[in-house]
Amino acid sequence: MSVSQEAAIHPGREPSPWRPDGLFDWAWLALVILGAVGAWSALGAYMNGYEVAILIGTAVALVPMGWHWPAFGILLLAVAALSLSAVGLYGRDLGAAEENFFLVYLISSQSAIMWMSALYVLATATYFIGLFGKSPFVEKTGSAMVWAGTAMGLTGLMVRWRESHLMGPDIGYIPVSNLYEVFILFAVVTALIYLHYERRYATRALGGFVMLVVSAAIAFLLWYHFDQGAHEIEPLVPALQSYWMKIHVPANFIGYGAFALAAMVGVAYLVVDSLRQRREGGPILSRLPSLEMMDDVMYKSIALGFAFFTIATILGAVWAAEAWGGYWSWDPKETWALIVWLNYAAWLHMRFTKGWRGRPLAWWSIIGLFITGFAFLGVNMFLSGLHSYGEL
Repeated sequence: MSVSQEAAIHPGREPSPWRPDGLFDWAWLALVILGAVGAWSALGAYMNGYEVAILIGTAVALVPMGWHWPAFGILLLAVAALSLSAVGLYGRDLGAAEENFFLVYLISSQSAIMWMSALYVLATATYFIGLFGKSPFVEKTGSAMVWAGTAMGLTGLMVRWRESHLMGPDIGYIPVSNLYEVFILFAVVTALIYLHYERRYATRALGGFVMLVVSAAIAFLLWYHFDQGAHEIEPLVPALQSYWMKIHVPANFIGYGAFALAAMVGVAYLVVDSLRQRREGGPILSRLPSLEMMDDVMYKSIALGFAFFTIATILGAVWAAEAWGGYWSWDPKETWALIVWLNYAAWLHMRFTKGWRGRPLAWWSIIGLFITGFAFLGVNMFLSGLHSYGEL
């Protein structure tokens, strides 16, 4: 690929900084160290060696991420400020969520999650309005809504973590243990991965397509909340009372989010390709990314998702050995996880060894989302097994 072709596909690409360069980078390094030390000072007495390792590993990973993507660092600072404000307003009284104005309407876990839901749905519509109205300003507004929704979603998860501890020392847990919580995680992770590619490829034209799958997750989340009462915090079942959950589940959902993004980019690819073949679309077509760019986004997303899903599967096997005495038991969830892994391994294999590009892989990425969706949700709905604690 020539330099000009590479620049056309990656117009927003910048060299990745791996050392501090400027005041923000030094400030970010200091804040991450300060946060990690503060967390250890406040909670170190309750943490085992594995949890201390997770804390250190998280801090080490956040430093280059903030240097490479300053907006991500600012997002985390906003989440920290909102979360600590909520913790301070709660004090030791969970009932404050029904009395304090800011908790009731803004930063209790449920208020923050409702704000996230509203902002994500509005962002989806705003992106499409900006695309069809040919308005960069409206598209930029949609991007701002996604950033704000992501901040509220992460704040909701952080505050929910604190709320679970306020319910009782034997109840508190990291909020990634049931379908309600992981749907929030899925929405936030998918949005964050999209925002990364939005910056990297310097286009907002894919925002509406990607946020459609996030809005679908929000629709399920709201149904699950109001119809099933799933937002209630419940004590963990014994199998989930493990430090492995704190790394296995987030890694899994980085994979799911990346696969979902690739599928929605695949939808956009097929739309653009079909319009071009029929010589339709007019000015709208010129605002959508090139087929080469979308093909590259699909590939990068699936490669990212495959890497994290592989890590999550290995961690899950280790967790299973600790919880149930065996690394693999052909439980339905494990079996479908293997199917998902093989599906994307085959996708990458065909791209690398056979040179597949374009429409076949776009269709495959969409089909892959349905396979992943069944592994994520369908198994919980229709099959039973060792993971039955996650059923609807």
